[in-house]
Amino acid sequence: MNIKVIKNENDYQKALERLEVIFDAPIDSTEGDEAEILSILIEKYEDEHYPIGPPDPIEAIKFRMEQMDMNKSDLAKIIGYKSRVSEIFSRKRKLSLQMIRKLHEKLKIPYESLIADY
Repeated sequence: MNIKVIKNENDYQKALERLEVIFDAPIDSTEGDEAEILSILIEKYEDEHYPIGPPDPIEAIKFRMEQMDMNKSDLAKIIGYKSRVSEIFSRKRKLSLQMIRKLHEKLKIPYESLIADY
């Protein structure tokens, strides 16, 4: 096992290539341990160099609706009229504090996602 810190893009690519080779190694093996350590190093490098920001509120709502197999009518029952849902999705209307509270309560969308700028 020859593991080193990922310091640059070249190291990152080499780590990805090695992980691909040993990915299916048994957990209780030397290669399994190496795969676990490489995964941690790769994740750390990606978090620092390729951060993924939170989704905007509208995308968070759409994603959660898809997960819950909801349609716009279902959402209208939570936040108000169908026309209001259309205005929000077309970004003509901002979410009100009351809507944010209801979305958090009913759909379990984190407040941080709902109050972000969009």
